[in-house]
Order: sequence, then C-alpha cells, then structure tokens
Amino acid sequence: MNKTVLYARVSTADQTLQHQRTQAEAAGFKIDKVVADHGVSGVTTKLAERPEGKRLFDILRPGDTLVVRWVDRLGRDYQDVSDSIRHFMRDGVIIKTVINAMVFDGATKDPIQQAVRDALIAFMAATAEAQATATKEAQRAGIAGAKADPKTYRGRKPSYDRETFDLVTGMLATNAGASAIAAVTKLSRQAILRIRDDRAGAEKALALWEM
Repeated sequence: MNKTVLYARVSTADQTLQHQRTQAEAAGFKIDKVVADHGVSGVTTKLAERPEGKRLFDILRPGDTLVVRWVDRLGRDYQDVSDSIRHFMRDGVIIKTVINAMVFDGATKDPIQQAVRDALIAFMAATAEAQATATKEAQRAGIAGAKADPKTYRGRKPSYDRETFDLVTGMLATNAGASAIAAVTKLSRQAILRIRDDRAGAEKALALWEM
C-alpha cells in the first residue's frame, strides 16, 4: 500500500513539527508518516547526510508520495536539491510541495512534459538556493548590527519564532489572507502584514533574537 510521507527540517530547539504538519494537512494532504531532522542546517548539510533525511532513501517505495513544505527542504543548494528530486523520481516516488502545490513525477514519458518538468526543477532549485543565501545574509546583517550596537540595535523582540515566521511566509506564498494566517499562527494581523510588507526587515529582527 502506498504511503504519504512528510519530511520536515526543524532548525532550532524552540521549533516544533506542528506548524509544518498543520500547513500540509490544511493543504489537503493526509500524512501517513512524518520524518524530521532537528537542529540540522539545511544550508550546510546535504539531505543524504542528515540523520533522518537519509532514511527517506530507504523507506520510500515506488508509488509513495513525499511531501515537503518547499523544495529547499530537500537539499543544501541547487545541485543537492536537483539531485534529490531526480533520485526520488527515478525510484518512482512522487514529490509534492505544500507551497505553490508543485508536483514532480518521473512517470511522464512525453518529451515536452519532461522538458517542462526538468526546467521547473532547475528553476525551483535555483530559487531555493537564492532564498537560503538571502536568509544567511539577513542573519549576518542582524548579528553584525547587534555587535556594533548591542543595546539599541536589537529592538523589540518579535512575536514570532523561526518556525512561525516560515509558516507565515509559506502561507503568504499561497496567497492566503492575513486573517486566515492569523487563525493558524495565533499572530495578530498587524504582525502578519509587517512580515508581508517587509520580509527582509522581519528576517533581520528575528535573526537578532536567535543569537
């Protein structure tokens, strides 16, 4: 019997799996199994080198569905994300993303569809690497600013943690409204709108308090 597996990466000790699972289930996925890595950097560690990530290569079978919040969960950079997706497709596994509802299926034999699919994989993998780079730069900027002026630069502590921030940005990417996001995250509409209107600033503020 085919199964649907949610793979999640939880990068800090304060995060939980609940937001990622809630978002996946809200998107209509019925999750049979959850596989998660805790405290592992997605920017520096390949999927196959993560304690739980490497289990995916063993437990997924032809016809299974692998669900991830977005393709950035499947690798540390462009090459790793591309290689992971293509490996699973060769094994007959269907990859689906919660954000933007992307589907990567190796079953298609039509050359035009294959070309479109492969181009999409390349684009999504490149976007994932660009987003990871932007996140690192925002964190560096925040830390550098805090070191330069630790008393005044840090500012007010955000009302959200990293996991909630990722959930908000993920739901914004699916064009969810502020009220709907507030109901899921328990944040105020004002906080959500601030993240929407100035993601870089929100990212920097969060980075200051993650030091």
